[in-house]
Amino acid sequence: MAENPDDAPASDETTDDGRLKRRLILGGIGLVVAIASWYIGAAVLPRWWAQRIGDAVDGRITFGAFLGISAGVIFTVLALFVLWLGFRFRRSWRRAFATLVVAAVVASPNLLTLGIVIGDGSAAHAGERILDVDGPGFRGGTLVGTVIGVLVAAAFAWVVASRRRNKRRVRDLRDQSDRED
Repeated sequence: MAENPDDAPASDETTDDGRLKRRLILGGIGLVVAIASWYIGAAVLPRWWAQRIGDAVDGRITFGAFLGISAGVIFTVLALFVLWLGFRFRRSWRRAFATLVVAAVVASPNLLTLGIVIGDGSAAHAGERILDVDGPGFRGGTLVGTVIGVLVAAAFAWVVASRRRNKRRVRDLRDQSDRED
């Protein structure tokens, strides 16, 4: 019985071309959405974040510094921990990209404050004014907290690495001792 050419499965080339077209279209849509989100976020988020912090701090400089240090330490350590875990158990580029996205979301309070400090748009300038009046000490506290968070994460990494190194040394010494006996 002769096979009908219309019933033949699609060749790998047409399937690959269809996948490539779909990926390019989805990638283009994703790029447009990301760029639009960036501009909308730059126009809205700095002012919104400064208002949230200003409401919490309410003009108290010591509380602003404490809140900034706390946010800096917590969100820096958590973001670096997410990066460490994600790249330690990375299996694909998709997982690596997802790790970067999750780490950015976790670090978003620090990134929003950074956007206010280094931003040059009207929303960033409005955020600076709001933090000057309602959230004094928060920006400097966040910087100090971020530096402390990086040092804490570095100390943790050093402890983990030295523990592995010491376990390896103990294992090598036991092996050497067993060979000598």
